Amino acid sequence: MDKSRFQEADYLRDDQYKDSRNLEARAQLHQRFGTAKMSWRLWVFNQLGLGAGQTILECGCGPGWLWRGNLDHIPPGCQITLTDLSPGMVAEAEAALDGGEHDFRFQTVDIQSLPFDDGYFDVVVANHMLYHVPDIAQALREVRRVLKPHGRFCAVTNGESHMRELKALRADMLNYVNVLVTGEALTAQLPFRLENGAELLQPYFENVQLIPFEDGLVVNEVVPLVEYAFSATEYHTVLTDDRLSRIRQYVADRMTAAGGALHITKSVGMFVAQKA
Repeated sequence: MDKSRFQEADYLRDDQYKDSRNLEARAQLHQRFGTAKMSWRLWVFNQLGLGAGQTILECGCGPGWLWRGNLDHIPPGCQITLTDLSPGMVAEAEAALDGGEHDFRFQTVDIQSLPFDDGYFDVVVANHMLYHVPDIAQALREVRRVLKPHGRFCAVTNGESHMRELKALRADMLNYVNVLVTGEALTAQLPFRLENGAELLQPYFENVQLIPFEDGLVVNEVVPLVEYAFSATEYHTVLTDDRLSRIRQYVADRMTAAGGALHITKSVGMFVAQKA
């Protein structure tokens, strides 16, 4: 998808992230074929450094996976507000987490206009979502505003080399079944990424630190790889059953030629930025 569509609120809210189905296709590939020693969700949670009684805001919470996978690790007395641009995502998070022992709150919110008091939160989390925001500077001003003095902003994103082999393979797959997709749609850079994140954060926060997550993928199954590659909704109408069948065989042949598995680079990490 091109950069403007990648940051278009209506498309993100009502189509691509209307619910967690497209996201689930991507998450499954990472969970099943990742090479990291620690699970991604536990690693992200550990970097937050939460303490008892803190107030936490997550922007772009999706279906609440970060918290659903770490309920036993949440310190006592925390108040955790989960927000997302998509009402569908917020509803999924609430259905999974509401009514438990922890104080979760749920709200449909745009990070560019946070409906919270100044200096309210100890920690704000943005997990793989800032690159969707049209006005990143405005979002960062809002995050700084709602953080307490010495509060921390934890922002996860990808680097330029992330999944590069899969992006190239996706282009080959589309070409194989004669589906034309523009080069920009396949190669557009994320507006907030590992390479420029510190530069974007430094005008608004102090002590900006990047913590990399060491991981990669070794994929030896065709179907989850193809589902990941075409999880974006714009592919759903052009990839007929016949085309998908041909693509799966094409990937199977590529996998066999590579010795039974395809190796895919991951470039991902968390920026931790503090408000003075």
